[in-house]
Amino acid sequence: MLALFYIFIGVAIGVSFWQITRIMNFRSSIADDNDNAAQGKYAMAFLAFLYAMMIYCLIFMNVILLPESASIEGEHDDNLFNITFWLIGIVQFIMQFLIFYFTFKYKGNKSRKAKFYADSHKLEFIWTITPAVVMVGLIGYGLWQWNNVMDLSDEDAIVIEVYSQQFRWDARYAGADNTLGYGNVNYIKGINTMGVDMSDKNAADDKQVTELYLPKGKKVHFKFRSQDVLHSAYMPHFRAQMNCVPGMVTEFGFTPKYTTEEMRQQPEVIEKVIGINKIRRAKGEEPYQFDYLLLCNKICGASHYNMQMKITVVEQDEYEKWLSEQPTLTEVIK
Repeated sequence: MLALFYIFIGVAIGVSFWQITRIMNFRSSIADDNDNAAQGKYAMAFLAFLYAMMIYCLIFMNVILLPESASIEGEHDDNLFNITFWLIGIVQFIMQFLIFYFTFKYKGNKSRKAKFYADSHKLEFIWTITPAVVMVGLIGYGLWQWNNVMDLSDEDAIVIEVYSQQFRWDARYAGADNTLGYGNVNYIKGINTMGVDMSDKNAADDKQVTELYLPKGKKVHFKFRSQDVLHSAYMPHFRAQMNCVPGMVTEFGFTPKYTTEEMRQQPEVIEKVIGINKIRRAKGEEPYQFDYLLLCNKICGASHYNMQMKITVVEQDEYEKWLSEQPTLTEVIK
């Protein structure tokens, strides 16, 4: 693969020198009306090709996008993405037409004289104020959504600590008191891999797990720590991401909207799973079944790709049953 990359670079450099040489040979050539007319037609042909590619991507490449947000708060992320996408798409569609159409319409012609147009304060005002108003609206919506995700005032929210290290995740649920015991890397010893201060009374009923279970429709307050380097806790289907920074606690919250089973029945998810399994069958691999995942979105070392934790969203009663089956730290660390 590396040799192929070097070959590609060599070919690219050779083509560049060839093109520069050709351009230098054209210094003494002056385009006539036939050349200009041909270039105008090429511009319109390229515009047609560009529009065809845009339409193709919108229709057939949509399958690579994430399905509907699986959290209530994430709905606003999707709204913000869709608004921005369509605004940019419409403006790009119009501007590309104007650029290439004007290239065709105002192609060089010896019988035509250029008109000098100094400026227009009205036009300057329009194309300055319009983007400014749009940007203020988008940024304002984004800030509101950030505050929405960072609103952790719900006292009934489930408190979960997510602990990152090269190259794994661990999680710790607050017990009946819904308060996590103090944690610090200085307390890491033996099976106390998350560095929990067991002398803190709030730590006695905490529960350490290697898989996240979340109840549908209940706000979850996540706290993040890192043992070694900068990691990034990324839960794509919930539209949530937060850096895990050594020496400090970061946090956010969201409310799961669909259970894992409900998400598996979403038409978009079914279509994606079918596509993935088609590729896996061709490779002789086991079929894939959709699951929510916690990923690391920072390249944190050689085995960064291994940092995955399964997230299972269930109904409240099933969540309570699962949590009751998990041992407390007091029971584990004796």
